[in-house]
Amino acid sequence: MSKTHTITLIQGDGIGPEVTGATRQIIDATGVKINWEICEAGAQVFKKGLSTGVPQETVDSITRNKIALKGPLETPIGYGEKSANVTLRKMFETYGNIRPVREFPGVETPFSGRNVDLVIVRENVEDLYAGIEHMQTPTVAQCLKLISKPGCEKIIRLAFEFARSEGRKMVHCATKANIMKATEGLMKRTFEEISKEYPDIQAQHIIVDNCAHQLVKMPEMFDVIVTTNMNGDILSDLGSALIGGLGFAPGANIGDNFAIFEAVHGSAPKYAGQNNINPTAVLLSGVMMLRHIGEFEAARLIEQALVVTLGIDKVYTRDVHGDKGSVSTTAFTQKIIDNFGRTHSGWQERPYKSISMPRLTDAQKTIEVKTRSVNGIDLFIEAHNDVEGMGKKLTDVAGSANMKLKMISNRGVKVFPNDHGTEPDLTDCFRCRFVSKDGSDVNDTDIMKLVSLVNSNYRWMHIEKLNVFDGVAAYSKAHGED
Repeated sequence: MSKTHTITLIQGDGIGPEVTGATRQIIDATGVKINWEICEAGAQVFKKGLSTGVPQETVDSITRNKIALKGPLETPIGYGEKSANVTLRKMFETYGNIRPVREFPGVETPFSGRNVDLVIVRENVEDLYAGIEHMQTPTVAQCLKLISKPGCEKIIRLAFEFARSEGRKMVHCATKANIMKATEGLMKRTFEEISKEYPDIQAQHIIVDNCAHQLVKMPEMFDVIVTTNMNGDILSDLGSALIGGLGFAPGANIGDNFAIFEAVHGSAPKYAGQNNINPTAVLLSGVMMLRHIGEFEAARLIEQALVVTLGIDKVYTRDVHGDKGSVSTTAFTQKIIDNFGRTHSGWQERPYKSISMPRLTDAQKTIEVKTRSVNGIDLFIEAHNDVEGMGKKLTDVAGSANMKLKMISNRGVKVFPNDHGTEPDLTDCFRCRFVSKDGSDVNDTDIMKLVSLVNSNYRWMHIEKLNVFDGVAAYSKAHGED
């Protein structure tokens, strides 16, 4: 007797019920025993007044079942504060977003015949998408880019383990470490450390803008790409365009304890109820789900039937070739079921096996340092134009707090002392770097005293300590700073 799986099904908004309904029908037709728990999230929940878009009943269902398949969710204008999609990913710590990009026979694109077959593994819960934003002044907004060592380690290990699970031989790490040396640099350094543990897989770092360039120029060079959250969001949508669009782009959100499978396309409300939408992206997300729960034969049955439908029978929904010769969603669904047992000789099957999910020990989640000190602070203040006057005032007050003003920058460029002769456009948000007067460690009492003195002349927004860990400065310099 095969196992019965209980899986949470979130039908979604707009076209969601149609594409999830088609996927459910095809999966059920394989004979896999699934008890579907139908749950709500998204637009209708927001409109009921729940700001998260995810009711407790849905949270409880996923908590019990550990697995969910969901349709696209909408965040209606005027309702809710956060995306329900993001809420689900964060709530269940599904830190890894896996996006396969593979060309399909019969789906003509400018890249047809290039053997595009890659996977983007995107960190899914931190980076700029932590959503920590503030207006620093009336004209300057700030978004905190948070990259953690454990977050990097988990997503990088997942990328290597995923590569092994599909018999893939190369992992690229795409970062902007040449500019953001602390945050994106942490991803790069962690990748270079961990790659040594996977000698069977080639590892190569690539600057993310070059990665985007090469994805368009030579996509066949890639096997697995691991990257940070926003980079991955952009690259994965670029990848879907290589193979025919978002209608062919499945996705999985995977964590230590939970997995949520979804297509990445939107809810497309203007097409809802017309029975002409392509269910392939959600169906392939369901195929990924079947492999995740160990139902490899059912996954193979569906995948082969799909490529036969597209590549041999040339049966398509309207997004592929327009209205001419296209079939309805229900007809496309039935055709895939009718093709169960047929195979496409040109479709290379991978040696799929379960992913060995990485588990970090408590020791791996922290970095022990032998020494730490504070060189000074960056104090962010609101001011207007008179940089020389500001510099003189701040120089005077710093001495009373056992510190000295080293420099003032605006949008990352040093503007005081102005020893380079240029005059950049200024905003009303300035970073003022104060350092120890005599080279000793700066303490909190000195910091609070300095802030109080500065506050008598300027409105301040926030403070960043200039930390030094094991003798290495843990902060960046402004452009033009010595």
